[in-house]
Amino acid sequence: MDTLKQRIVEQGVVVSDQVLKLDALLNHQVDPGLTMEMGKQFAERFRDDGVTRVVTVESSGIAVAFATAYELGVPLVFARRKKTLLAEPDMLCERVPSFTKGIVTDILISREFISPEDRILFIDDIIANGDAARGLVKIIERSGAELIGAGIVVEKCFQPGANALREQGLRLESLVKIASLEDGKIIFAE
Repeated sequence: MDTLKQRIVEQGVVVSDQVLKLDALLNHQVDPGLTMEMGKQFAERFRDDGVTRVVTVESSGIAVAFATAYELGVPLVFARRKKTLLAEPDMLCERVPSFTKGIVTDILISREFISPEDRILFIDDIIANGDAARGLVKIIERSGAELIGAGIVVEKCFQPGANALREQGLRLESLVKIASLEDGKIIFAE
């Protein structure tokens, strides 16, 4: 997506050679038109795979996952990062570290919203080390549902998350791949 690459160059902030801040278009502010276009891109890539639900992790992946679910005509389920007072006691749960937040959190999905009959598409905003993604994969596996693939808006190729998931046999589709953030420059991979 050339438009997405252009927006990343214009609005992304390279914090370090490991961290790219995308608050202006993904993580704090959301451009509805661009987000719907990203959803269309993912829907096109996975349309023939019989997706029954789109799943993401709270909160930055929700907008793009919603756009994808809308385009596919299926429900969106997001894994919560906090247990609420109304949460059921036997929720599917996995403890995961957050690369950008520097903390460990639980991600939880109610068994009510994911079942062995489901064919799941996982959508997320950025993959770096892949900890949240691996946690969500474990939850989906425990639910008995089939994970048919993952759509990632920005893949940081210089960190191990995406390749680790591919090595497990997961189909992973990225809209943009970043090869490097060294010297404060965003270098895209082909």
